[in-house]
Amino acid sequence: MYKTEQLFDLAHTLAGEYLGRYEYPWDALKGLKEFILALGETLDKTEYAELEPKVWVHKTARIAPTAYLNAPCIIGAGAEVRHCAFIRGSALVGRDCVVGNSTELKNVVLFDGVQVPHYNYVGDSILGYKAHMGAGAVTSNVKSDKTPVTVRDGGDKMETGLKKLGAMLGDYVEVGCNSVLNPGTVLGRFTNVYPLSCVRGTVKENSIYKTGGVVVAKK
Repeated sequence: MYKTEQLFDLAHTLAGEYLGRYEYPWDALKGLKEFILALGETLDKTEYAELEPKVWVHKTARIAPTAYLNAPCIIGAGAEVRHCAFIRGSALVGRDCVVGNSTELKNVVLFDGVQVPHYNYVGDSILGYKAHMGAGAVTSNVKSDKTPVTVRDGGDKMETGLKKLGAMLGDYVEVGCNSVLNPGTVLGRFTNVYPLSCVRGTVKENSIYKTGGVVVAKK
């Protein structure tokens, strides 16, 4: 249930073809910087402006003067990057996304329509179509013992070989305010996470992750 095709509609990102090469989406993170650099060179110059070397921004996007955009990154059509947003690099921000005040992005793909609008940290992660993270919700991308991250599904686990891996959020996922998504968290499509949750492992699609880690199916 955590394969790329099960989490994402690849029609809703410029990285669709790239992500489709990988059975498991986290494997795409290793080469994301190189992919963004190559993709940026192919963008239509009548639609995208290169504000700084290797920083491509669609001419309909809105960038606050206090936002920081580090190379390489691509900001899609109609996106909004708000006050004091910090894009550290290797970020592909899709069409109509919102990157909010004091939000930090690093080595990420945000599909079209994603909202990370208030005080979020999203690192080494992929957020699917119209996924939303509430205020203060963050991804944790490094284990406390600094060992490689594993993705767990019940009693099963998959070694990723990555020391840095945040979360994979399927399409339409909703994460409540001030929640922490631990390294290697995978949330299936249409899943909701209660505020103040500490999430780890894999949560099936169409689920509700409640206080205390109780998971129930949506009715």
